[in-house]
Amino acid sequence: MGLFKFLKEKLGSKKDEQKDKYVAGLDKSRKNFASRLKKLASTHTKIDDEYFEELEQILIEADVGVNLALDIVDVTKKEAYASHIGNPEDINELLVDKMFVSYAQQGGDIVNEIQFVDEGPTVLLVVGVIGVGKTTTIAKLAKRYIDQGKKVLLVAGDTFRAGATEQLSVWAERLGCSIVVGKEGQDPASVAFDGMRKAKEEKVDLVICDTAGRLQNKLNLMNELSKMKRIISKEIEGAPHEIFLIIDATTGQNGVLQAKAFKECTSLTGVVITKMDGTSKGGIILAIRDELGIPVRFIGLGERMDDLQEFDLDQYLYGLCLGEED
Repeated sequence: MGLFKFLKEKLGSKKDEQKDKYVAGLDKSRKNFASRLKKLASTHTKIDDEYFEELEQILIEADVGVNLALDIVDVTKKEAYASHIGNPEDINELLVDKMFVSYAQQGGDIVNEIQFVDEGPTVLLVVGVIGVGKTTTIAKLAKRYIDQGKKVLLVAGDTFRAGATEQLSVWAERLGCSIVVGKEGQDPASVAFDGMRKAKEEKVDLVICDTAGRLQNKLNLMNELSKMKRIISKEIEGAPHEIFLIIDATTGQNGVLQAKAFKECTSLTGVVITKMDGTSKGGIILAIRDELGIPVRFIGLGERMDDLQEFDLDQYLYGLCLGEED
């Protein structure tokens, strides 16, 4: 059984909250992607090179990325011709299989949850440019682990953006967790130092450290992040244990460029995609995985605190390609 049929039969009949969130959150992307696939299948009576060219265009316009779109269509085309598949709907099903394989084979193992150390605080460093929803994502991650019984400390390391510290402080108060703040314009590394000291003193399970969202040039970014990491590692061995990059899905391929810049500056362990419900180009997840080999750990499917979901490849493909059939 192909993946497409598996998703349709298994997830289609399954009623759960996560599936509903994926279906609702990917509504705009699905209408742009799945509906175009169906239209393509309905307007072609035979499979030819023109069909595959239009298939490439659909993938590219879904922000899958040019290179990945060409690769996926190329392997789909070869298998279709080799297996004498002439039904357009079967071709589309084959395409979804190749999208799954493309994600699964790129990079290392797929993990979602923060990987906690056995002893002492686990430190998560959060990076990303201004406007991607970094502060709100930090709050959502904090709530997730507070709800799991973890003691969480926030560190307001974005001392350059006006209001960033205040915004994170409001979230800390709402969540009932501690926070370490500095003065506006203070060296972020010194705030991180205070945060690590407090984390050890209070026997915190998880430290989530915000960073400045500046990306004027890679040298400044690299120097700033390197300094923070040195300070953090001196205070807590092996830290930061996780480094998440926050990307706004609505920025499309610009988000992929941001990811490349940050990867060149620091060792990312995962990506969090925000505002997925606000874009019609849901292919960015495949593009990021293909370009960087880094797993998407969480995905933002709405405004509510519980709309930050673990990334699930099956649910993603179902929501992108099949959810409208529910």
